[in-house]
Amino acid sequence: MNLNPKFPLYLPGVKNTGNDNVSIIGANLREDVTTLGYYISGNGAIEVKIQQDYPTKEYASFSDILKKFIQDNGLDNVKRFGMAVPGPVLNGKSSPERLGWELNLEEYSGAFGFEKAEMLNDQEAAAYGMALLEDNDLEPIYSSGHLEKGNVAILAPGNGLGEAGYFFDGKYLRPFATEGGHSEFSPRTNVEVEFYQFLNNIYGIVSWENVLSKTGLFNIYRFLRDVKRHPEPEWLAERLSNGNFVQELYKAAVEEDVMICKIALDTFLEFLAREANNLTLKLKATGGLFLSGDIPQEIRAYVNKDKFYEKYKISDKMEEMLKNIPIYLVKQNHMALNGIALYTAYYHQD
Repeated sequence: MNLNPKFPLYLPGVKNTGNDNVSIIGANLREDVTTLGYYISGNGAIEVKIQQDYPTKEYASFSDILKKFIQDNGLDNVKRFGMAVPGPVLNGKSSPERLGWELNLEEYSGAFGFEKAEMLNDQEAAAYGMALLEDNDLEPIYSSGHLEKGNVAILAPGNGLGEAGYFFDGKYLRPFATEGGHSEFSPRTNVEVEFYQFLNNIYGIVSWENVLSKTGLFNIYRFLRDVKRHPEPEWLAERLSNGNFVQELYKAAVEEDVMICKIALDTFLEFLAREANNLTLKLKATGGLFLSGDIPQEIRAYVNKDKFYEKYKISDKMEEMLKNIPIYLVKQNHMALNGIALYTAYYHQD
């Protein structure tokens, strides 16, 4: 995987030949599935040799997963290790709420003998991974035909709501993490006030993650069903409870034309456009907005691009800036894993 010149990342170690031909294990930790990859670096690129998924909840600790990956593949004397985690990272430590694990880089370096180890928030890692995307991995929602210069916003609804960005320093893009998904949701219409009150009774403080995530989509659906009394077919209730909720809701909306599912998706996309607006304004992301994460990929064919763009650019005073910002939907799914491997290979010069 080679760097895409459209993403001029700040990676000072790329030109150091000491970072070539280095063995790396990368890990992307998620609530449902933890993915590990074995990489070799070289000439400013990385090559994935092995990639495997492990059901997160079947293991007592991340160390158990890492040990199994190394044993399963007969890996020996791996030089570097990098991990992307779904939560804030402070001094090489993280305690992601959705995992219930205490993660500590020093522990893994000592136990497995890595010469160098790195830990990033998963959305910051994904920002590095975007630099490895090919042009056909980016589907334009609105584009002037090229990426503009400036800060970039990344919005990624999946198990949670990831928000990150790139700071443009005049020459390079520098990824950074945020915890903006935990900022408070605010309603705009009378129906949304009802929705807010519904969520307030459940959560107390209502964050954007309670609205724009897999749980958030379920919250929208059950509000429509339980409060607004939209009918739910019996067969649908069974499918939603026994299958992948997002996939089953999407199929019911597109294939069976079930109204409650279509309204749920339309509502989700309207909220997504609004939070995309919020994040873009807060980061002054004139360089672009990227929508990634599991949900946009799963419902990609349902997205009305013109409608999303119109909802996104609504603003009290900033519509002129917002309407010229390119928006892309990311179609690739291993950005955090590849990104942490890239960072581990080339961020540091030595």
